[in-house]
This record gives sequence, C-alpha cells and structure tokens, in this order.
Amino acid sequence: MSSSFRAPPVPTATEINFLTLFDAVKRQKKFIFVVASTVALAATAYAFMVTPEYQVSSLLRPAAINELDALNRSEIYQLPPSQALVKVGSSLESYEVRLSYFRNNQKLFQTFVRPGRTLEQSFEEFNRNSMRISLPDPKKGDPLSSYILVDMNYPKGVDGVSILNGFVNYAIASEKEKVAADLKVIVSNRLNELSEKMNAARANYENDKAARIAKLQEGSDLSRARLEDERRALHAQLKTVRADRISQLNEAIGIARSLGIRKPATPSSMSDADRAGSSSIMRTEVNNQQTPLYFMGVDALEAEKTALQRRTSDDFTSARIGEIDKELKLLEKNREIEVLKDRKNEDLFLAGVEPLRAESARLRNLNIDMNRLKLVAIDRQALEPLSPINPKKKLLIIFGVFLGLALAICLALFRSLYSVHNVGSKNSQMTRLSQ
Repeated sequence: MSSSFRAPPVPTATEINFLTLFDAVKRQKKFIFVVASTVALAATAYAFMVTPEYQVSSLLRPAAINELDALNRSEIYQLPPSQALVKVGSSLESYEVRLSYFRNNQKLFQTFVRPGRTLEQSFEEFNRNSMRISLPDPKKGDPLSSYILVDMNYPKGVDGVSILNGFVNYAIASEKEKVAADLKVIVSNRLNELSEKMNAARANYENDKAARIAKLQEGSDLSRARLEDERRALHAQLKTVRADRISQLNEAIGIARSLGIRKPATPSSMSDADRAGSSSIMRTEVNNQQTPLYFMGVDALEAEKTALQRRTSDDFTSARIGEIDKELKLLEKNREIEVLKDRKNEDLFLAGVEPLRAESARLRNLNIDMNRLKLVAIDRQALEPLSPINPKKKLLIIFGVFLGLALAICLALFRSLYSVHNVGSKNSQMTRLSQ
C-alpha cells in the first residue's frame, strides 16, 4: 500500500534568492533591533567609560639674529639661529635629557608610575607612547619652513601643559648650559694658548737679554784687557825712556866734568872765557842746532839724574796713562748691564706681545649673560586643550550603531539559512518515510 501524500519540493541553496533572504531578515526585526541596540549601547558605554586622552603641542622656530649677537660677536663661538634650533632639537630628542627631566619632576609624572616598576621602566612607557618630535622635510630649503613641533598625548588627570612647557624650557636650559660649558672651555683653551705664547715670548726675551748682557760683558772685558795691556806697555815704555835719559845724563855729566862745566853754559860763553881782555864786548848767538846736553853743567845734570833715579812712577809723564785709568774706572761698572738686570716689570719690554695682551684682556673680561641668551623662539606654547582627542564619542557611537546593525543582519541571515536547512532536512526524511 502506497501513500498518496507528496511533500512540497524543498528549495535548494541555489534557489534561495535575495527576496527570500530579505523576507527572512524582515521577520526578525526584533532580533535585529535587540542585537544592534546591545552593540550600540556597548560602544556608547565604552565611549563614556574609557579614560579621555588629550594632546598638547609646542612649536619652536629659529631665534632672531640679534638674540645670538652677543655670542657670535665674541669671535670664539659661532652659533647661527638655524644651528641653535638643531641643538635644541637634539636636546628634546635626547633620552638622557628626558630621563633627567622625568627624575627632577616626579610629581608631574605620578600617573605614569606603577607599583613594582623602576623609575626607568615607568619613564620608558611615557617616553615611548606620550611624546613625539616633528621636524620639517629636509628636502625643503626654505628657511621659513624651519621649525620643531613637540606633541604630547596624555590621559585625563595629568597636567600635560605643565609637563610639555616645562620639558621644552628644561631642554632649552640644558642646551644653554652646554653652550656655556663649551664657551668656558674654549675661552680657557684660548687663554692657555695665549699664556703659552706669552711664556714663549718671555723665554725669547730672557735669551735675548742674557745674550745681550753676555755680549756687553764680553765687550767690557775685552776693552778692559786692551786698556790694561796698553797701560803696561806704556809703563815699560816710560821706564825705558827714563833709563835712556839716565844714560844720557851720565854721559853728559862725564863730558861736562872733563870740560869743567859746573854751571849751565853755551858754546859762545866758553870761547869768551879764553879772551879775558874783551869783556866789554856783547855777542848775540844765532844757532839753529840743539845745544849739547853737557852744556847744562855737572850740577844740573847730577840733580836731574838724582831725581830720575828716585822716581817711583812715570805715570804722570804721560797723559795717556790718565786717560787709560779713567776708562778702566768707567769699565768697572757697566751701567747698561746693571739696568738690564734691575728691570722690575720685564713684560713691558717683550716684543710683539701687545696683540696677545689685548686678546687675553678681552677674553678675561668677556661677560656673556647666558640667562639673556635666547637659543630659539617659542612660537607657540602648550595650552590647555578644549576637548580630548580620544575617544571620539560621536564616531564611536555611530560606528557602534552600524556595527550592531551589520552584526544583527548577519546573525539574522545565519539564523534564516539555518532554519531553511533544518526544514529541508525534515522534508527529505518525511519523503523517504512515505515511500
């Protein structure tokens, strides 16, 4: 016996069209509404429950030329505004500067400190996720595009404005300290160099002075030796002249005795002695020949001889001896040598050191007020933000609504397909049973 019941044919998967799916989804409006509302409410709750995140920024630009004029006019340290901006940017990016600022201002970073973490670990979290440095495109050569932008993201409850502005000022102050330290080292090195040059000039002066004194002393000694040699030669000469004179006197004394001349006489007077009767005759003798010495008479010759024999020094007989004694007396003290040795401030006599003294005085009196030095211009300081950047509540709610609808529709479609599949399976079983 066979049954006449025939089940309606079950549509296959390929026979399910979009209209059928739409009808199936439409019948699950309540389900879709519940799922979409749940997801939207979850997104809304997340948007209002998550901790808001704020962002502040500070913009730095190159300082004006006159702000660095005092430093650049020192002629020992050149720092153009663009290079100063780069230096400050390096300090802002420096891990050491950031960590030092973190350590010195721990009250501002209490939110980032976690139990069980070291100070460096807490700083690492802040440094990695909170602060960012933006620089202009290096391919652009326009000087107007030179800037440094410092951004900082921070959660609610953190004084981000004070942290960022304090950090920018701390980095600028740190770079000022480096510039001051570099300037101090450069000035110290330059002063040491000038001091070495002054010492070299002093050494050259001492050498020149010693050489000059030695030359003057040598000249004095040579002149003294020559004068003493000349005086000894004159003494010997005068002694010889005296001995010769005594010999001449001895010879003349012998002649005068043999002629019986006791008193000074002349040749004419001796001829008149032979003519006793002509005593009334006066004669005048004209003779260009020297009268022989023996005509001086024995008495005069003996007296001169005795005087010569008793003489102990012949110096008075020569004017040159007196001149030599005077010159030797003058050579006993060389006044030029004494003046050279008695110089008090010998630096005044150094040659070619006036520029060194002037440069040294300029460097010692160099006074650059680093507190007034402005490395960069803070074009925009960090200000309290009007609204958080995260979360974006409106976007999250809209996204939650759309995500809920999409998820609800997908679930509704899945349920519809699952129901159709179950109905098809039951119909197939009933068909097999009826057969």
